[in-house]
Amino acid sequence: MSGLRYVYAVCRPFGSTLPSQLTGVAGVPPKQLAHHGLVAIVSAVPEEDFSEEPLKAHLEDLDWLSATARAHQSVIDALTVVTSPLPLRLATVFRDDSGVRTMMEAEEETFRRTLDRIEGRVEWGVKLYAEFAESSQPSQVSPSTPVSEKPGAKIAKGGSGRDYLRQRRQQRRAHDEKWERAEEFARRLHATLSEFAEDARIHAPQNPALSRASGRNVLNAAYLVPRAESEEFVELVDRTKGEEPGLRVELTGPWAAYSFSGPAGQEGA
Repeated sequence: MSGLRYVYAVCRPFGSTLPSQLTGVAGVPPKQLAHHGLVAIVSAVPEEDFSEEPLKAHLEDLDWLSATARAHQSVIDALTVVTSPLPLRLATVFRDDSGVRTMMEAEEETFRRTLDRIEGRVEWGVKLYAEFAESSQPSQVSPSTPVSEKPGAKIAKGGSGRDYLRQRRQQRRAHDEKWERAEEFARRLHATLSEFAEDARIHAPQNPALSRASGRNVLNAAYLVPRAESEEFVELVDRTKGEEPGLRVELTGPWAAYSFSGPAGQEGA
């Protein structure tokens, strides 16, 4: 096998075979590289794209990066069907098989400990979105406009500046109460799911400009669940949907345990 070695994941030996039509990064099928009772899933990639300098340039190319990430994920997804892989970072590349084996020896203790922790388990992602407006205004006027100039007639007949300010306070209070309910619902949801799961991680809220999801992301969490108990976990999440008006619960997975691939108590690699 010529070319550099792209490494997708490390896992324990597994008896099943990966789909024959599966291709990975650069369109090359992944192979197993066994060493010291562990298996690295690798494929050969061309030096002109994956040696240090070209790779740096490619990582700035969003189209290339997106295509590579999809290919990487397709291999991880296939592995997740047959085993519990420990995914490595995108674009983890070594000079040759010897370099991969050296890495496996250096990280062997950590790999074995983490694989013990995620064996037979998958990751489920749960996101909570608040879909009500960020703020409310009783009329389309600029906050900088003096009260005496505000069109009070649009608030109510015979309304005054005092009426306007009172209505503003009421709307702010209602708005704040909605967000308090959303945050309280997120806390209860996370507590319920964490009690069921073996481990949990809270990630930073997603940027809506990047995720293109509607609403504000109130909770972005991952849960480590035994594969055999996944159906019950999904049902638990489904029961929360529609429970609180204006809030949307989204479930994704099952995934490889990305969020749990680091040391216990830390974010995944």
